[in-house]
Amino acid sequence: MRKYEIINETHPEVPYLKRIRALKDFSDIKKGDLGGFIESEKNLDQEGNCWLSDNAQVCGDAKVSGNAKVSGNAVVHECAWVFENAEVYGNAVVTGNAMVYENAEVSGYAKVSGCAKVSGCGVVSGYAKVFGNAKVYGDAVVYGNAQVCDDVEVSGYAKVSGNAKVFGDAEVSGDAEVCDDVEVYGYAKVTGDAKVTGDAVVFGYAEICGNAEICDNAEICEGTWVNGYEKSKPNNNPEILESLPEEVTSITISGITYTKKVTWVAEEK
Repeated sequence: MRKYEIINETHPEVPYLKRIRALKDFSDIKKGDLGGFIESEKNLDQEGNCWLSDNAQVCGDAKVSGNAKVSGNAVVHECAWVFENAEVYGNAVVTGNAMVYENAEVSGYAKVSGCAKVSGCGVVSGYAKVFGNAKVYGDAVVYGNAQVCDDVEVSGYAKVSGNAKVFGDAEVSGDAEVCDDVEVYGYAKVTGDAKVTGDAVVFGYAEICGNAEICDNAEICEGTWVNGYEKSKPNNNPEILESLPEEVTSITISGITYTKKVTWVAEEK
């Protein structure tokens, strides 16, 4: 038995979209409940518990299936696919060939486009944008005005926020945090419990890991490797300090802040 029908009520701003109405009880939906707007039945599977509510729109060749939910003023269009247990709500937009699936959520004014994928328990919210071939998965969160694009992967419990931009083939994983006005690109990696903040730039084949903190206007480039777990003492500076670019004037490693004066000087926190 079909679970919904298309009625004659049209969307006030998109007249070729029509509202749906439930034909039976399923999940938390009751027979007679009004749903969102679709262009045709190909936009919302008749199987499973998937549903559109409020003023949500699904159109073009986009599809919602499985147990996925789209609500609020969210829009799913072009060839996008929202499925399994994913949720898209608020004023979020999923477009292009993007996929949102498993237990992922896209909300706020966030936009997922291109061939991007948000999966696992990944969250994209606020005004964040995920596009290109980017992947957000695991328990990773992208929010604020952050942008994640190209072939980037954000995974684990990583967070990308603020006005941060992560692009190229970069990776942010583990419990790492990238925020403020940071840029991470190239083949750079930010992993472990590392934090990159301020106006810092990490690029090339640089790798920031462990408990390392990169901040202010620091630039970490090419093959530089910064590991916060490296054993160090105030009078025994880690060798990695000598390989940092000249522009880096402050860095925290294993809870010790090193400030470059004439030479690197350790300061206990």
